[in-house]
Amino acid sequence: MRAVLWNGTRDVRTETVPDPTIERPDDAVIRVTSSGLCGSDLHLYEVLGPFMTAGDILGHEPMGVVEEVGADVTSLVPGQRVVVPFQICCGHCPMCGSGLQTQCDNTRVQEQGMGASLYGYSSLYGSVPGAQAEYLRVRRAQDNAVPVPDEGPDDRYWYLSDVLPTAWQAVRYADVPQGGSVAVLGLGPIGEMACRVARYLGAEHVFGVDPVPERRARAAARGVEAFDSSTAPTISSRRSGAAPTGGGRTR
Repeated sequence: MRAVLWNGTRDVRTETVPDPTIERPDDAVIRVTSSGLCGSDLHLYEVLGPFMTAGDILGHEPMGVVEEVGADVTSLVPGQRVVVPFQICCGHCPMCGSGLQTQCDNTRVQEQGMGASLYGYSSLYGSVPGAQAEYLRVRRAQDNAVPVPDEGPDDRYWYLSDVLPTAWQAVRYADVPQGGSVAVLGLGPIGEMACRVARYLGAEHVFGVDPVPERRARAAARGVEAFDSSTAPTISSRRSGAAPTGGGRTR
């Protein structure tokens, strides 16, 4: 199969590698139909290079079609369409039972002092082959592959892998009251989704801050009050009593 491989700092290539296979009875193999490129992948491109090994397959935002299942997998069948969350969990330990799957007791990378294993995200998170590839071996597939309907394009369900749950968790942690206000710093995919989630959960005023005009315009089109962070007054100007300039507000 073809896959996106890390080969060194700032050296990422698409190369041919062996297809994944069923290795454990709780595995499944899916044919990947969509796989996202996360902002977190930029850390692997350079900063987290010391934790990478040449040949590591990147990617942790996949969905696709089940090709094969292990003997213990009863919730999936070949041909089924699924989304795969980025973290790998067991589904039945105390942490999973508390809704803290990213701290799963049975997939935690204890030797690194980290949480649950992640697809395609360095030795810090288990050195698990990632999903920017034609096929993916899904670990603990019974609890880590979410069936979705056959109807509609991939991007109707794809964000269930990472973007939507990450944004949802952020808003929940912020504990925004009904009719309250919240500011979201950064309007990339996660930030914009956090704005949408906040509005959905009942926030009356949602403020988005980003220096990129296109991002602000996209958020503003969904009812977010968007501000341009590139025109914010500096600390020195505030200390000197200078009046703020610009304002950067779009509606």
